[in-house]
Amino acid sequence: MAEFGFNEHHQNEIINYMRFARSKRVLRLKTIDSCFEELKDSRLVEETFTVDEVREMLDGLQAVVRGEVEMELINTAHTNVLLLRQLFSQAEKFYLRLQSDISELENRELLEQVAEFEKTDFKTADKINQETSKPKLAPLNEGGVSELLNKEISRLQEENDKLKTRLRTLESQAMSALDEKTKAERALKDLQKIQGEQQLAAKSQEINSLEDTVAALREDYERSRSASAVSQKDLQENLISAKHDLLRVQEQLALAEKELDKKFQQTAAYRNMKEILTKKNEQIKEIRKRLQRYEPNE
Repeated sequence: MAEFGFNEHHQNEIINYMRFARSKRVLRLKTIDSCFEELKDSRLVEETFTVDEVREMLDGLQAVVRGEVEMELINTAHTNVLLLRQLFSQAEKFYLRLQSDISELENRELLEQVAEFEKTDFKTADKINQETSKPKLAPLNEGGVSELLNKEISRLQEENDKLKTRLRTLESQAMSALDEKTKAERALKDLQKIQGEQQLAAKSQEINSLEDTVAALREDYERSRSASAVSQKDLQENLISAKHDLLRVQEQLALAEKELDKKFQQTAAYRNMKEILTKKNEQIKEIRKRLQRYEPNE
């Protein structure tokens, strides 16, 4: 097998497979011979046969032989698949990918070399004592495989370390963004609270002033009740007018409050706070998306 470049171990593996194939071939040939013998013993009992009888016998023999040959070819193909399965399974354990060239299976020169090997080296190998234990596929060169595995493991560890570092960086950025968002929200709430307190104080002052005015008018009215009817009518009109003024002022206060809220929302401080919150929310959404790419199950 020097022409194929095999070492002694692989040469013995090929010899074992060819011995198995030869035994199957011999068994199938014996089966075909028995088909002919059975025809001779069961049908060829007379000295003369008609053309139809000969044709019938040959057709029957053809069907039997065809079935035997077809079964052997199918079984051979399936056996080769099982052999390739063993080789591929062993290669995958070492992260290797084997390739085959189907065209080489019809290489006449190589087929002749295999036939010559079966005639010469195969007969010599039959005389060598085989191992009593069941043969198994031996691992590939340990040195080369170990080196490939070590390189692959190192590469995966390095990539894993990079992913962990990247993940920690993203987590740190996410925490920083959350802290900044919390601070911005607190600052906005404080600002709104201050503005609300100022508005409430102004409204309370105006209401107190109006209440004092109404109280003064009531006192004047009480003091003037004993006055003349004209004076009493004037006081009543003044009181009604004061009440109307109070309602009008309250409406103006409500409008002023709405206007104040509107102006506050248009202030630079409010817009800045709102813009900061919007940016932080967008950063947090982006970081969460990036985290989900690295840890989709979390």
